[in-house]
Amino acid sequence: MNPIPQIEPAELRQRLQAGELLNLIDVREDEEVAAGMIPGAKHIPMNQIPARLEEIDPDQEVIFICRSGYRSERVCEYLQQHGYDNCINMTGGMLQWWHEEE
Repeated sequence: MNPIPQIEPAELRQRLQAGELLNLIDVREDEEVAAGMIPGAKHIPMNQIPARLEEIDPDQEVIFICRSGYRSERVCEYLQQHGYDNCINMTGGMLQWWHEEE
């Protein structure tokens, strides 16, 4: 298995501020996303990914987000095993995203 590509929250923020249209998927649970999501992100809880693969375009770069970066990296690994080669994990997750906002 190939290493999972990573993106730092600061780089993601720069790309969004530059107006890039990015595919973002937040894999946290409902109660976690209630505290806030990155604008434009789609919410697909981690345990629903296998049943909702048709919502993920295998030909486009997709950035996955969770609380700390662990679950989103597991999702990227799972998808890579199923032929999705354009998955990127946001390191540090929302914890780092919010920390850098301060």
